[in-house]
Amino acid sequence: MPQPGKPQRIGAVKQITSHSNPIVKEIKGLVSQRKHRTQSGLFVAEGLKLATDALAANWDVRYLALGPEARENPVAQKAAATAKARGALILEVNTAVLSAMTRKDNPQMVVGVYEQKLVHADDLKPENTTVWVALDRVRDPGNLGTVIRTVDAVGGAGVILVGDCTDPFAVETVRATMGSLFHVPISKMPKDRFKQLAASWPGTVTGTHLKGSVDYRTVDYQQPALLLMGNEQQGLEDDMAGACNCLIRIPQVGQADSLNLAVATGIALYEIRRPHLEL
Repeated sequence: MPQPGKPQRIGAVKQITSHSNPIVKEIKGLVSQRKHRTQSGLFVAEGLKLATDALAANWDVRYLALGPEARENPVAQKAAATAKARGALILEVNTAVLSAMTRKDNPQMVVGVYEQKLVHADDLKPENTTVWVALDRVRDPGNLGTVIRTVDAVGGAGVILVGDCTDPFAVETVRATMGSLFHVPISKMPKDRFKQLAASWPGTVTGTHLKGSVDYRTVDYQQPALLLMGNEQQGLEDDMAGACNCLIRIPQVGQADSLNLAVATGIALYEIRRPHLEL
């Protein structure tokens, strides 16, 4: 498989009809196995909207696979022309090959393979930004994708993945972002490195925690804010909570014992950003 940092710029069109084609096998591996995504530095995004979003945001595209419907779609053809001009290999395939690539019976008309982007921890500069969200050991790709989409919606600066998190470039995560993956910077770092970052953070470092005694609506959030959210099942561990200078709670009156991670993140984010979102 191609190695990160060594893109193959082809800028051509190739017709594929066989499931055993090496490129088809490569894309299948990217869809199904995290190790292939990590080793290659590539990932798969399904659908015409994500293809146009990625191209508009100037993400590097390696392959763009077009099914029969896409070859009659002017938007898809424009995306293919743009991708080809940037050196991508355009794949003309039938529906059966698209299904094999994506492991879906009803695949999207366009499937793209893109180069991953991550912000190195040392390059993360909080000054002059709004709010970053840090997720500690998030495990559900749907939750991660929804958080990325919400950060985009509120004009947040980015998402930090702390410790052993689900893959931000998994197909399920990418799908849940609805294209926001291409607009929201993502950084990954171990717990100790995050604690160093939090200790020097120039604004409010907020965490939701069972020990939180402050109503999230009463805090004067100083930007750049850093919102730390814990694992879906265990929440924030005590040592991670200790990295915060403010522990908040979101009041509940029903019988639910907790809020979904992405929902709780969205509630807190909109409160943090409320002064800047009011019309």
